[in-house]
Amino acid sequence: MTPLLAVRELTVRTRTGRTLVDRLSFTVAPGERLGLIGESGSGKSLTSLAALGLLPEALTADGSVELAGTEIVGASEKRLTAVRGRDAAIVFQEPLTALDPLMRVGNQIAGPLALHRGLKGTALRKAVTEELERVRLPEPGRIARSRPHELSGGQRQRVALAMALACEPRLLIADEPTTALDVTVQAELLELLDALVRERDMALLFISHDLAVVAGVADRVLVMKDGRAVEEGPVRDVVTAPGDPYTAALVESARTLENALTGRRTPR
Repeated sequence: MTPLLAVRELTVRTRTGRTLVDRLSFTVAPGERLGLIGESGSGKSLTSLAALGLLPEALTADGSVELAGTEIVGASEKRLTAVRGRDAAIVFQEPLTALDPLMRVGNQIAGPLALHRGLKGTALRKAVTEELERVRLPEPGRIARSRPHELSGGQRQRVALAMALACEPRLLIADEPTTALDVTVQAELLELLDALVRERDMALLFISHDLAVVAGVADRVLVMKDGRAVEEGPVRDVVTAPGDPYTAALVESARTLENALTGRRTPR
């Protein structure tokens, strides 16, 4: 099967030459769920940004990132705009950094719908309402008229999820999407994300420092340390028989791992 996302020898460096991601390679097949895990500074979030051509100007990327047949590394902004939202979309850890604080959230969801689906007028307003309902937000009309600061953290993250999924991309990248939320809201959002991705048969690149969370949503896991991949394989194989000492330490620290594995769906 042709990969939906193919990362080959990806290297990310600072302008001073410091290597932050070192010759990283992996693939994500259509409909597959890959968990990318590592501690802070391991390079996992930089990898997610590189996958959509969103790296800061102070960083450079070499190697190849092919998304749905489009080479991302070195692509023009026009080319990247056509890919983002349509072929892949991303949900960040803190929605306040992803949402425009001055714009009503309904207008922010409307943006990709107008760009990629050509909706306008009544059809556009109806689609915005439907997306807010899909992420289980009550009073979608009120939410659409609200600005980000008027919503709770959990509501903002649901809005960010609605915006990411509005054009039904083939790949969703979720970069620590629940870390900033309390435990109860985190569990609700993870269940919602799992249900929406499964309903649409989307591929998922789920990034986290928490192996227990990854075990609950992913089919396969890639462990990163200091910008490099140290282990990769099916989730159950990696967590029950880790082959790298760093992975073993992650498993040891994941106190709820057994519950996550017991409650998760059967890997495909």
